[in-house]
Parts: sequence; structure tokens; C-alpha cells
Amino acid sequence: MRVHIATDHAAFDLKEYLKKELIALGHDVVDHGAHAFDANDDYPDYILPAAEAVAAEPGSLGIVLGGSGNGEQIAANKVKGVRAGLAYNSVMARLAREHNDATVLALGGRMQSLEDALHMARVFLETPFSGDPRHARRIQKLAAYEAKHNQ
Repeated sequence: MRVHIATDHAAFDLKEYLKKELIALGHDVVDHGAHAFDANDDYPDYILPAAEAVAAEPGSLGIVLGGSGNGEQIAANKVKGVRAGLAYNSVMARLAREHNDATVLALGGRMQSLEDALHMARVFLETPFSGDPRHARRIQKLAAYEAKHNQ
């Protein structure tokens, strides 16, 4: 699977770890930066291009990282066609895909261990959307709102 990944300085080490581990698992990982640690960089510079790449490539997924993951989730959700979910545990990661058909996972680099973050990323990438009619109906309502109000 193609996985677009991005972070600012706050989760640089986590991005490098996840990138290495996901490639070892056979994923095609596209790194949207940061490509070097810079304590003064800004997450939108990396998160928005990663989210745009997910939106432009159906079937791909994204992982955006920051200190808490909150700002990164907000940024990714500004991109039309993206549904980003923030997770602090594997249940939230699974439900983001299963119930919300999220295309981007936001994780906080300061919120869990590297190993726990990898587990959440794997759960997210391996979980399909359930297709349950009630969840599909809700997603369609969000898509209709987005189409009407974000022209």
C-alpha cells in the first residue's frame, strides 16, 4: 500500500522509525518531510502536501505526526476529500478506518512509545472500512456538506 507520511520537528524521530518499519512491512512509503530536524519548522508545510497526495491518489493512506497530533489532524482535514482521525490507542486507530473510512491517521509523537505508534499505524493500515450502511450514510452527509461549502 502507498502510505504518505509527514511531520514537523516534534515527531521527526517517530517519522523516521515508522518509515523504516513500514517499508520493512512492504509498504510504499512517500516521505513528505520534514527531511531534517529543524526545531523552528511549521507542521502545515509538510502535513498539507501529504494530505493533498492522499486526496489525489485513491487507495493510498496517510500518517501525519506532530507533538500531540491535534494540529496535524486539523491541517489534514482542511484538504478536500481527506478524513483524518487522531488516535492515542489502537481502538481509536481501528475505528477511524472501520467507522469513518479515515484516509489519514494523526499521531502525537510525544504521546506514546515508538512501538505503540507502530502498532496503531499497522492497525490503521490493515483495517478496512466496514461498509456498514449507517457509517456510509454519515460519511456521505459529510461529503455532501464539503461539496456544497468548499467550492
